[in-house]
Amino acid sequence: MRKLEKKIALITGASSGIGKAMAIAFAREGALSIVVDIHEQGVKDVVDAIVSEGNNAWAEVCDVGQALEVRQTVARVIAEFGAIDILVNNAGIMDDFMPAADVEVQQWHHVMNVNLHGAYYFCHEILPAMVERGKGNILNISSVGGIQGSRAGAAYTAAKHGLIGLTKNIAFMYVGKGIRCNAIAPGGVNTNIGAGMHPNAFGYERMMTGMATMPRMAAPEEIAAAALFLVSDDGSFVNGEVLVADGGWTAY
Repeated sequence: MRKLEKKIALITGASSGIGKAMAIAFAREGALSIVVDIHEQGVKDVVDAIVSEGNNAWAEVCDVGQALEVRQTVARVIAEFGAIDILVNNAGIMDDFMPAADVEVQQWHHVMNVNLHGAYYFCHEILPAMVERGKGNILNISSVGGIQGSRAGAAYTAAKHGLIGLTKNIAFMYVGKGIRCNAIAPGGVNTNIGAGMHPNAFGYERMMTGMATMPRMAAPEEIAAAALFLVSDDGSFVNGEVLVADGGWTAY
């Protein structure tokens, strides 16, 4: 039997990169992957790729930083399929490596909305149904920038630290309700998250001081494999943890 047979798995930021790899991996293990992203064509392409393999997927276009859109998306999915067994908060954006003195308020709020508030919005909407059913699994994709201060700018670093705090709080609060919540903190991964960035010169120079110690970049599929462990019964006794998947970068 496949590891996620008949599970409903909602993955945000799933039109590319790690999110896409998770949606495909989960569907191959029997889940119906709910592919959520702001990019409509990307969502459709991922769903088509999953269906072409004979597996199941559903497309939802949503700006995770907008609470109303999140509420409507969750309502549609539950109305259509009855439940959401697995929630993966993966959507994220970079912050141009802006240090605190340089990051503008608008950029700060935009990064927070996507990287932290969006995860809260989805948890807030989905948790009551998970509590009612007495089971559920939440996985938040943080970053090594969520455990160290030298991997990005101020906004991204703060948001990813906050996401780990949210993870641990949910894990503790709902441990008696049949719900697990964990996080993955990836190191460098070959995705398009940095596309269109205009790095702050000072912030980029400071961040680069540690880049030489990074062993290599990961493939998105390597992070998806770790995610599959955490959302399946293989990780049934893992709760409130942060799995660092960085090839040993933070061991330096």
